[in-house]
Amino acid sequence: MHKNDRAELFRTRLAARLALSGMSRSALARTASVDRSTIAQLLASDELRLPNAHLAAECASALGVSADWLLGLSERPEPAAEVLAANFRMATAKRTPADDQIIAWHQEAAGHKIRHVPATLPDFLKTEAVLEWEYAAFLDKTAEQARGAMRETIDWLKAPGSDYEICVSVDKVRALARGEGYWEGLARETRAAQIEFMAERCARLYPSLRLYLYDSKKVFSAPVTIFGRLLAAVYVGQFYLVYRDIKQVSALTDHFDVLVRESEVEARNAGPTIRKMLAEASNC
Repeated sequence: MHKNDRAELFRTRLAARLALSGMSRSALARTASVDRSTIAQLLASDELRLPNAHLAAECASALGVSADWLLGLSERPEPAAEVLAANFRMATAKRTPADDQIIAWHQEAAGHKIRHVPATLPDFLKTEAVLEWEYAAFLDKTAEQARGAMRETIDWLKAPGSDYEICVSVDKVRALARGEGYWEGLARETRAAQIEFMAERCARLYPSLRLYLYDSKKVFSAPVTIFGRLLAAVYVGQFYLVYRDIKQVSALTDHFDVLVRESEVEARNAGPTIRKMLAEASNC
């Protein structure tokens, strides 16, 4: 933007905000620690001038807007702290399949495509035996509440227009088949039933549900769920980092799409591949 155009935009926005706030020129001058004549010069239409950074910041602070907005560097008039509060927040994360916050976000995103990278495996693709084993130390709700949450997700997937994409690391599924790492101590029969359940459900719900398996040595992802264009939640353990700004949501969507493109196993072949991993583990 040309300097004169920016100066005109500054004058226009300063005058508009001054009128909206009801603050007088004298009051603005006192708050900004300058002479009234300085404010008059900034507002004069026949003598366009841009203030220095300090004066722009003082005027912005007095009027409750951002200096970037006054100077035409942003289209958001809110101060940076308010923009951040509106577009980013932290929400408490309960490690349970009946997490009310997750359910609420699913309901808010009804009709939108959901993209999901789970911390382990998607909860609604787990058997009750695995859920009881996994959440034994964390579950603060009844088993029936957990099952109810799972049924809600499945009902959502069966509804017309549902679109749910999931990316899971191949290593996590292979570790389940072998009973290694995170899954150490889980009985083989339970693991076998889990893999069969997951494979069967992926086949039955396809294409509304599409599971991709990616190689974490080539691409990596933290646990994240993207609810259409509405919001994205990154899971970090005790809480979620929640983003609602369209640029942030779009960036995380692009990240997810990279996982899909780089996947070793596409959704149509997920079920057979998972079963093959179990067979290979049994022969080891």
